[in-house]
Amino acid sequence: MKVLGLAGWSGSGKTTLMVALIPLLRRRGLTVSTIKHAHHRFDVDTPGKDSWRHRDAGASEVMVASSQRFALMHELRGASEPTLDELLARMAPVDLVLVEGFKREGHSKIEVHRAATGKPPLYPDDPAIVAIASDMPIEAGELPLLDLNDAEGIAEFAARFARRPGRAA
Repeated sequence: MKVLGLAGWSGSGKTTLMVALIPLLRRRGLTVSTIKHAHHRFDVDTPGKDSWRHRDAGASEVMVASSQRFALMHELRGASEPTLDELLARMAPVDLVLVEGFKREGHSKIEVHRAATGKPPLYPDDPAIVAIASDMPIEAGELPLLDLNDAEGIAEFAARFARRPGRAA
């Protein structure tokens, strides 16, 4: 599986870009999955529902399944947060996994840089950045500079990345 991250400061537009890229990549014939890192405590379950009650009672994992989908919740119960590689190992194979967040991990990434954040670019300190998507001209060195407002162009870059031979991540 190829892995391509979207990394950037909060408010740079990572989620907006991710949501735009998924259907564009699918139209190009790629299967796509995503992983989103949350920096805070989150819950996908509803207190009082059966699955929540199973977790609250101490289950390590709870799977909820229907004819439309299934979801697996895994409680860490004090264990270390899993690495990106550990999470990827649990996923079904696809052509491309888009990763939002995990900006300190070593997978290939497109930096999402928006002038309005007022933050400096990440690429000078992250050798895993393979391109920059920005809403302003910036000095990108030898990295491809993609127009943040051109989701089609970014999708084409991501599709070429997913199809190139070589290292999986």
